[in-house]
Amino acid sequence: MPTPNGTAVAERLITAGELLEHPEWDPCELVRGEVVRMSPSNARHGQIAIRVTRRLLAYVDAHDAGELFAAETGFLLERDPDTVRGPDVMFLSKQRVPATGISSGFLPVPPDLAVEVVSPSDTFSDVMKKAQSYIAAGVRLVWVVDPETKQAHVFRPGKAMVTLAAQEALSGEDVLPGFALPLTEIFRQ
Repeated sequence: MPTPNGTAVAERLITAGELLEHPEWDPCELVRGEVVRMSPSNARHGQIAIRVTRRLLAYVDAHDAGELFAAETGFLLERDPDTVRGPDVMFLSKQRVPATGISSGFLPVPPDLAVEVVSPSDTFSDVMKKAQSYIAAGVRLVWVVDPETKQAHVFRPGKAMVTLAAQEALSGEDVLPGFALPLTEIFRQ
């Protein structure tokens, strides 16, 4: 990974703190101390992510439910070595917002909901592993939205993954009670 002066970072594990100190490395995530570069998303990915975000934001604001975070906002999954991930959308319930408020660092607690929109550069198995790592880190609900298949995959702790077809809807379950988002709204052209 190049530094601002063009030299390479030493072959060692990077901490979440060091990642924060190097915004020039963006877009990236930190996986068990290793910086993983990410390519920019394509237009369809961004379109779908904003459709999900728009509906979630309306719900969160109407119910004063908590905080919503945009793409690539990092949250700390694990320490020593550190893993920092940035889902396409994250929701943190009002009850779990740190008493000190939202800091300028990475989110120190797992969100209640993480949403991943599958990119053409993603492999299905990598996105599934990422979703499972979110659950293992304490995320209560994960939605993986796949524009190619027009399906969504839902993960919850202690339960099997559920695949939703294009005519079904994502549910906020106990994380966002009463929230529903038909996949037809997400995938419309």
